[in-house]
Amino acid sequence: MHVSVGPGQYIRKPFLLEEIGSYIKSFGEKVLAIGGETALSVSIEQMITGLTIENLELLDSVAYGGNCSWSNIQKLIEKIEELKPDVLLAVGGGTAIDTVKAVGYATNLPIIAIPTIAATCAATTSISILYDDEGTFIEISRKSKAPNLVLVDTAIIKNAPYRFLAAGIGDTLAKWFESKASIQKAVPNALNRTAVKIAEELYQMLLEQGPSALEALKKGKDDPAIDDVIDSIILVSGSVSGYGGDDCRTAAAHAIYSGLTIFPEIHETYHGEIVAFGILAQLVLEGKTEEEILNLVSFYEKVDLPSSLAAMNLHELSDQQWKELGEVTVTIEDMDNMPFEVTPKMVIEAVKTADMIGRKAVKQ
Repeated sequence: MHVSVGPGQYIRKPFLLEEIGSYIKSFGEKVLAIGGETALSVSIEQMITGLTIENLELLDSVAYGGNCSWSNIQKLIEKIEELKPDVLLAVGGGTAIDTVKAVGYATNLPIIAIPTIAATCAATTSISILYDDEGTFIEISRKSKAPNLVLVDTAIIKNAPYRFLAAGIGDTLAKWFESKASIQKAVPNALNRTAVKIAEELYQMLLEQGPSALEALKKGKDDPAIDDVIDSIILVSGSVSGYGGDDCRTAAAHAIYSGLTIFPEIHETYHGEIVAFGILAQLVLEGKTEEEILNLVSFYEKVDLPSSLAAMNLHELSDQQWKELGEVTVTIEDMDNMPFEVTPKMVIEAVKTADMIGRKAVKQ
């Protein structure tokens, strides 16, 4: 049995990057930072300060390319062959970190993940979500490695737009709904049963702490709930994937997310926001009552998550687009984790019904 539970170490504190050198020096002296342009701009000065204190050399800071695609991964591999760093810093959100995890796998270099937003659990998992250069989902790649170390500077994360934290709540909620669906096809064991229990506790914690954390962020106030939500999104959520593996990682909610990415209009909507809507559609697939779905929609309103297609900039789909959505979505491997066969027609009806319920609730 082989289990990749997560990173070697996770550290969270404000202004952590000013001490970054003390954590990195054991991995090597030559450092290459790869990440999103915004993420690098808000963190580079602190990182340089922390590296200089320990006499470590920052070889370069490089934008990852905008999508976790094979072409961007290859360009970064070539950059590494040129610069020959000892260690990689993965700086930014989930797509940037996933890209560096794939690069680290290919080059066998240690990775320090520095999430600048709390929107996914990418910093603590051993998979990468691959897209084409236009942002359409391609595959879940196992040619990826879990970071050796995760450094969470809450001074940076709390200064990011609150919408990122809301998206992280949406992505993390899915752990519960998807794991309890996908485990029905698995043989129960200590690992996957533990993963589902963690996912349930995450769900309950986010119901309790999510609204207050988001409200505090909006007002620029500090609140212990923010740290709890950050840890839940980045670390604890990743442990569900680590312990559960393919038995309880993703299901229909993420498959519907991936299917919706075929529409360019949705590419300005964050991963966790689309996944949150995917949860509603999954509940329809599972035959849950409208009341149960409305209860979740009510929570979405408290944490600014979308509950309709229009809220994600999808206003009208043609019959051909609906057909394509259904056909693409059932090919996504996440959908195979559902405990029953899902057809394109079922996907179309589930998305339409979830959209109808969400729109009706918002109008009330």
